[in-house]
Amino acid sequence: MAEPEKRRRQRYVEKEGKCNVHHGNVRETYRYLTDIFTTLVDLKWRFNLLVFTMVYTTTWIFFGFIWWLIAYIRGDLDHIEDASWTPCVDKLNGFVSAFLFSIETETTIGYGYRVITDKCPEGIILLLVQAILGSIVNAFMVGCMFVKISQPKKRAETLMFSNMAVISVRDGKLCLMFRVGDLRNSHIVEASIRAKLIKSKQTKEGEFIPLNQTDLNVGFDTGDDRLFLVSPLIICHEFNEQSPFWEISKEQLGKEEFEIVVILEGMVEATGKKKPHNV
Repeated sequence: MAEPEKRRRQRYVEKEGKCNVHHGNVRETYRYLTDIFTTLVDLKWRFNLLVFTMVYTTTWIFFGFIWWLIAYIRGDLDHIEDASWTPCVDKLNGFVSAFLFSIETETTIGYGYRVITDKCPEGIILLLVQAILGSIVNAFMVGCMFVKISQPKKRAETLMFSNMAVISVRDGKLCLMFRVGDLRNSHIVEASIRAKLIKSKQTKEGEFIPLNQTDLNVGFDTGDDRLFLVSPLIICHEFNEQSPFWEISKEQLGKEEFEIVVILEGMVEATGKKKPHNV
């Protein structure tokens, strides 16, 4: 008779570092809009590119409509073929040409076919407003894209953790051990490592705390948590009186439901950006 498949446990954090905690019933969603820059950076690439495209298209259409409206109010559209008439924007004969002039103005392309004249003060004011607003939009959107591109998330692909953690005796003491290494020649600067035990607990007063986080000592009292990752290192947690595993027997350990999350942080040498990596 075939053995039943082992039930896959739901992880708090996936091995590639993705957190499985989803926020539900969030009422104060306006807080995401108060920090719109970080919200845009955190969006997925397809949504980020969609917002990027929509912002530029909206501003081009909006100012194109204003340019067309000025031409319509001044009567420029009724004197297209009149050589004696001085329009606000030369060669502007409809909304499409106004839209193209808006793009040329905001992107500073300046093809030279459609130009603003000096007989249109409202057009000059609109030109100044669009130039300033266009610079702000460019700075915001390009800055957002640059930050998203330069995020060192892919740097974590070359940080390797051992597939298994083992419990063994080292120097006469029972220890939990795993290995970490960096594949790149450009090393992680000021690397430090932490470990968290994620396990539900019940207090002496009867309070149930789901997903309680407890620190595992991996050398923060001796400085061993500060890593020099020029070669693979073995990270060790000693089972002593301060360890949350101290009162758990070998038989009970296989039945307990818990998760150990390891967090490696450091500065990327090439970019100087701080990189956290979870496993």
